[in-house]
Amino acid sequence: MIPQDRHVPERLFLARHGRTTWNLEHRLQGQQDSPLTDEGVAQAHAVAERLRDAGVLTVCTSPLGRATQTAAIIAERIGAEMIEVPELAEIDHGELAGMTWDEIDELYPTLREERAANRYGWAFPGGESYAQARVRARKALSSCGWAATGAPLLVSHEMIGRMLRAELRGLDPTNALALRHPHGVVFEITRFSEGIL
Repeated sequence: MIPQDRHVPERLFLARHGRTTWNLEHRLQGQQDSPLTDEGVAQAHAVAERLRDAGVLTVCTSPLGRATQTAAIIAERIGAEMIEVPELAEIDHGELAGMTWDEIDELYPTLREERAANRYGWAFPGGESYAQARVRARKALSSCGWAATGAPLLVSHEMIGRMLRAELRGLDPTNALALRHPHGVVFEITRFSEGIL
């Protein structure tokens, strides 16, 4: 749970980047990148349309290309300032970034079992765990709070998005990992509650 003295927005919006080529190929992206598909670009425009009258003046974005491309479309459409926040980057998938699960199973036959035994604390080989990323999520929320005017939009990724929502709502690891964070959805979050815009 975020301490009350942190400069965290009382209200914010959260969206995932649009669908990418690697999403379609079921490749883990982590902090590597692939371009938005036509559908992903359309999702970004649809998110902007939903936020048109929400009063968003600041879009805080992950520095990864798929997020900045999404954020730029939204910021231009709604007339908001765009700010890159490094801590909003996706969980680092280390050696597994760019691979499909079939490829991973072939190279690391016991990895899925190891991950299932402690999904929150397990770190990608050469990368991060959810637990480590949650610390980054805390910093990201504070950074966005300081940088934003009013209720900001945060454009991030699936896995770090779960940690952002868990921090804002005070969720334990089990409930944090149960969250779904799909493309094309805008969450409106106030302290300890959320809805879909």
